[in-house]
Amino acid sequence: MSKQPLHIIKIGGAVIENPEMKQAFLDGFVALEGLKILVHGGGRVATEIGEKLGLKANMVEGRRVTDDATVDLVTMVYGGLVNKQMIAQLQHLGVNAIGLTGADGNIIRSTKRPVKNGVDYGWVGDPQEVNVEFITDMMASKVTPVIAPLTHDGAGHILNTNADTMAGTLAAALADRFDVHLVLTFELDGVMRDVNDPTSLITPFKYSFFEELKASGAIHSGMIPKLENAFKALKGGAGSVRICKYDQIHTTNGSFLQV
Repeated sequence: MSKQPLHIIKIGGAVIENPEMKQAFLDGFVALEGLKILVHGGGRVATEIGEKLGLKANMVEGRRVTDDATVDLVTMVYGGLVNKQMIAQLQHLGVNAIGLTGADGNIIRSTKRPVKNGVDYGWVGDPQEVNVEFITDMMASKVTPVIAPLTHDGAGHILNTNADTMAGTLAAALADRFDVHLVLTFELDGVMRDVNDPTSLITPFKYSFFEELKASGAIHSGMIPKLENAFKALKGGAGSVRICKYDQIHTTNGSFLQV
């Protein structure tokens, strides 16, 4: 018996803070037929609001160090402002969406990232468990989950969690039940050899080449966790993984990943 298709779409980067790009993304998301889940970031919005409040972002290899003040900030921005604005826009476009974090419905439980190589990321979570039944039941009720990049540790703490990590984790966890297609969107056409050359799109993009570009420094910062989690989802059973421009969700454009 064939599995029902499920699209898991991630939005992040400059797209969320740009009204025109965000609208183009949402139009494409609405046009997708069948089951779908939206996972969003919002790091740039959090950084901007944090600076207004006197909180300067501390980033290590594309990941935000999250102290006590910062976890409060991202909870408000991701779980509140960004998430609810997205929900309101989707409702306007005819999609019955519900805004959630990983703590809601125990969707994603994480462990606090341990100190590694002298770096203490603070209240940052690494996903461990996904409540597949809850998500499946929600989609069966014809509600589209829109999930903010926050999880919990089961001990009462909210944990800041990379949105690409969350999308990849969901894709792998749901692959046993659905034919999962993971699409990670941002402002570029896909994985580029040179971000300044629009003709340098790489597709298919193989894991061995990722290792080569990472070692050379051609791929760095936030692209590293994005690609690491994308390949992890593919190895975890996702039917396809694609990285593309924000307005190309419903096309086959972009970089298809291969292990």
